[in-house]
Amino acid sequence: MHTVWKGAISFGLVHVPVKMFAAVEDKDISMRMIHRECGGPIAYVRTCKNCGKEVANEDIAKGYEYEKGRFVLFGKDELDALAAESSKTIRILDFVDMREIDPVYFQRSYYLSPDQAGAGAYSLLLEAMKRTGRIGIANVSIRSKGSLAAIRFIENCLVMETIAYPDEVRPVHQVPGLPEQTAVNEKELEMATMLIDHLTGPFEPEKYRDEYRERLMEAIQAKIAGEEVHIAPEQERTNVIDLMAALQASLEAAGAPKAGPAATADAGAGAEAGTRSAAGAGPGAGPAAGADGAGGTGKGAGRKTAGKKKETVS
Repeated sequence: MHTVWKGAISFGLVHVPVKMFAAVEDKDISMRMIHRECGGPIAYVRTCKNCGKEVANEDIAKGYEYEKGRFVLFGKDELDALAAESSKTIRILDFVDMREIDPVYFQRSYYLSPDQAGAGAYSLLLEAMKRTGRIGIANVSIRSKGSLAAIRFIENCLVMETIAYPDEVRPVHQVPGLPEQTAVNEKELEMATMLIDHLTGPFEPEKYRDEYRERLMEAIQAKIAGEEVHIAPEQERTNVIDLMAALQASLEAAGAPKAGPAATADAGAGAEAGTRSAAGAGPGAGPAAGADGAGGTGKGAGRKTAGKKKETVS
């Protein structure tokens, strides 16, 4: 692994020398911009909008536009001086229960290993966090950018998660179109719960694959080999208004047992009521309630936890 940062974790008067490594490897397939006419790659040149001249890196400063067309300028030395105080220290401010942090705050993960003669202090902090079940909340500066961070552990490795500051997280009430009330049909809710229970299991990250990346690599290899690439058209989606039928079909597709006679009998009444409700609300009202209401929260939370938290503190 490539070391991206060296410094120390500080809590109280204890300093733990550490090295930092990126915990997540970007697997995106990089593509260049190509001139369609001649096949040459596109180059991006830094030019000044005022005089039109090409500008070398050493002639570039950074500026903050405080009014339209008016800037205050900063040189690299000035910006480095502002970050110098905290640039080599992960300063732990508090210890908290990780369950108190909503996953929306998490940004990027880094592994931390002991540096130089810091193995003893590293092990001390690791074991103390394991015993108390707490994680550290710290300030850190990486590449001249200050960030809030959570210090936790995975097995015998300390992990730093950069997290957003409170004013960087948008309040939920700003999201347009959220329902003011979440009243749903009870039978539909029971079937949605059955579907969630049937699909519930331990998180096994190895069973999930980036199918788009796999298809793209296959297409790239086919083009290299001179083959013609055919893309199958995506199946057209229908606007299903009958929520009960959609839930039952989902259960059957997932291999769950069919609902009992009582549920089936009530399903007709629920479906009829759902159809009348959807018809009154307009096209798409039924599916929106089914996709974003009962199941949306659980699915979203699961995705976020898988994507950002990855592991929980033991």
